[in-house]
Amino acid sequence: QVELAESGGGLVQAGDSLRLSCGVSGRIFSNYVMGWFRQAPGKEREFVARIKWSGDITYYAESVKGRTSISRDNTKNMVYLQMNSLQPEDTAVYYCAVGTLWGAYPQHYNYWGQGTQVTVSS
Repeated sequence: QVELAESGGGLVQAGDSLRLSCGVSGRIFSNYVMGWFRQAPGKEREFVARIKWSGDITYYAESVKGRTSISRDNTKNMVYLQMNSLQPEDTAVYYCAVGTLWGAYPQHYNYWGQGTQVTVSS
């Protein structure tokens, strides 16, 4: 069993930066994949970024590539999502997730946090 807890969301202005954090507790295996997803009102949950718990391989959605960075600190059991140049279309609830498949769909992930709201004003 893995539990996830996101933090760091808030209300920012367009062009601002924000760092989201995800605390991971429970039994963590080296083959885990850590992902960030987001869901805007009336839209489906969409992939943002992912990273392997072991190693530095990352992957980003085209919509955030170049202005977003995912990282993790295994010593603290934390995963981070640094977002720069935020735009109103980035407004969503952001979720941290854990799975064993290197995938971009919600069904690839087994454990989810409660989410943290990010609102970007224009």
